[in-house]
Order: sequence, then C-alpha cells, then structure tokens
Amino acid sequence: MQLIRGVYNLRPEHKGSVATIGNFDGVHRGHQAVIQQLTNEAARLNCKKTVITFEPLPQDFFLGEKAPGRLTPFRDKFIALEKLGVDQMLCLAFNQKLANLSAEDFIQQVLVEGLEIKSLVVGDDFCFGKNRSGNFTLLQQAGKQHGFAVQKTETFSEQNKRISSSRIRKLLEAGELQQAEKLLGRPYTMSGYVIEGDKRGREIGYPTANIRVGRRVSPLRGIFTVEVNGIEDHPLPGICSIGTRPTVNYRGFLIEVHLLDFTGDLYGRRLEIVWLEKLRDEEKFESVDAMVRQIEKDEVNARIFFDAEARRRRE
Repeated sequence: MQLIRGVYNLRPEHKGSVATIGNFDGVHRGHQAVIQQLTNEAARLNCKKTVITFEPLPQDFFLGEKAPGRLTPFRDKFIALEKLGVDQMLCLAFNQKLANLSAEDFIQQVLVEGLEIKSLVVGDDFCFGKNRSGNFTLLQQAGKQHGFAVQKTETFSEQNKRISSSRIRKLLEAGELQQAEKLLGRPYTMSGYVIEGDKRGREIGYPTANIRVGRRVSPLRGIFTVEVNGIEDHPLPGICSIGTRPTVNYRGFLIEVHLLDFTGDLYGRRLEIVWLEKLRDEEKFESVDAMVRQIEKDEVNARIFFDAEARRRRE
C-alpha cells in the first residue's frame, strides 16, 4: 500500500479511484465491512482503493492531552489497512487550516481536484468540514455535480449495538479483552521499538523490554498476560505492565514486557504485543520488596494461564 502525505503529493497515478474517509482507529469489524464495500466498488469500476485519513486524529487536535487513548498508532493502522488490500492511503495533516476548511472546499480540493474520485463510500451519518457542516446529502449533491457516485455504508452491529472505536475503547478500559477481540475481529495488539530503560527490572530479577510512547496511545492500563511477536519464529509468552509505574514515581507512560524463560538483547527490535488477559490493575506499593512479591504472584498466575492455553490448543 502506498502512503501519500498531503494533497500536494498526489500524482496522476493516484487519481481516479474509489475512496472512503475516516479515522479507522482500531480497524475493527465495522471498518473491515467498509473496506469490503470499497473493494467491491473498486472491482466494479476497475480502479484503485483509497482510504483518506488524518494525522493527528481530529479528536487529538481538538482535545490535546484530554483526548481518549488511541486503539492503534498510525503505523499499526497502516499495516492493518494494507492487509485488507487497500491500495493507497491519503493522510491529511489535521491542523488549524484543515479544521477551518469548509465542507465545500474539502470536496473541491481533496475529492475532485486532488483525487478525481470515481466513487465515494461513507456512512450516511458522516459529517466533515468546518463545524462538521458537511453531510451525506451534500456529498450526494456534489457527486451529481462532479460526476462521482456516493454509496452509504450500513451500520455494522454486534449484539444489536453498533461496533465503534469508542465501544471497543470502553471494553479495553474495563479489561474485557475477549469482548474487544470479538468487535475487532482479531486480538488487540500494539507494536513498538524496544528502548533502553533504567534497568530496574533487571535489578529485581525481572528484566523487561521497555517500549516508550509519547502519549497515552492505548486505553489499556494494568498488568496483563501477553504473547510477543518479532523475536523468534513463534510467539513468546510474557507479562506486560502498561501505565505510569506509580511505585517508582515514573513520569510518562511506559510499556514493560517481561518474557518468561527468555534471555537476550532486544534493544532496537520492533515487537508486536498481543494482549490476552488482564491479571490486575496497576498499583502503588509501599516498598520495592512488596512490589517484587506481587510480581512473583503475577508470574505464577501467568504460567497457570499459559499452561491452560497450551492444554486448550492441544484439545
């Protein structure tokens, strides 16, 4: 999949496609249904499939540090859309200029002059442009004027409730990983590069691979059993802490993974973390010794979990 950053980077070979617009945070089953409809329309018209998205997300721009945690960082979203067969992603920088762009100018500059789209696939509740003044009806009118079709996507539901990024976010905040997996259509994952830490884990007998994030990019918080990809040719079991390390007064948000029965240098490696089950909430302990005793219990519980998983897979 080709990444195009900004309308000014569009070339003739990028034009004449079927497009859809959205944040696609999580690339969940609802998003997957949109991409399938996009794929069907592209096959009918014999053209490329384009996803138009934004970085930062509009809610990140407007709310700043108060914005809810993302389900997927930008790179993970790109990979997920690529796996679904999208041909190109047009990423628009969401800044004050774009926020002030009227719905009519967005249509003209991005859809008509920029991409020269043949067809657009969006939800009938889709809103865009300054003050969210643009809607499905406006797009239909523009389509008739400029010669592109506009198709609406149907609401995708699970248990009679709409599948949405905010619904999945709430499930993850509650530690309901299995329920979130049903809506995502796959286990919840995150990925990132291993950085050098302060080696506190090594000092207490539990070395960790540390993955730092610039802001809270996930609604998860606590201690989890995980599988880690990117080290060997099969997933490795581990325990992962995601949060602020309150016992040692850490400033920032950090992911720390302790791999069971593994030793080796992982600095600079990009790892994918598959979140499996929540063990407990993050806690502030009275002492490091108290924290170590709890980590020992976490390891016991994690090994019980992985032993049960191994038996289940053999059945």
